[in-house]
Amino acid sequence: MDIVPAIRRAVATLDTEVPVSDIRPLDQIAGQPVAPRRFIMILLGLFAALALVLAGVGIYGVLAYSVSQRTHEIGIRMALGAQQHDILQGVVRQGLTLALLGTGTGLAGALVLSRFLASLLFHVHPSDPTTFVVVSMLLVAVGLLACYIPAHRAARTNPLTSLRYE
Repeated sequence: MDIVPAIRRAVATLDTEVPVSDIRPLDQIAGQPVAPRRFIMILLGLFAALALVLAGVGIYGVLAYSVSQRTHEIGIRMALGAQQHDILQGVVRQGLTLALLGTGTGLAGALVLSRFLASLLFHVHPSDPTTFVVVSMLLVAVGLLACYIPAHRAARTNPLTSLRYE
């Protein structure tokens, strides 16, 4: 856009009757037809990110509540000889089960509903296995991360404190 005045002068020296208007960069001209679809894809991406955050917070909340309800049980297990890694593993297993069930249900729903989004996809098949595997792995990783904090808190439970709890 810095050279627009020079272009207008150059065209005016050749022919003063030729109008020079509506000068825009090529990327703006080329991007104009796909702008509505780009907006929809950005919006879908933002909603997907929000759904991912909500899934992580939901798994964290359920596990944190479960750990707080099972404090007495965890204290008894630790008093009877359970190691921290056993408690950690049990809580993570519980959370990972939730994450895997949610991911499986979501995959089934996505396979059914993906054909409705086919018109919005470019160079990707609606049931692209790579996309489904990567997204599933991402969901399980977020679920695993959401499980770690309550599991770590449960593993650090002091048996004496939790036995006095009730």
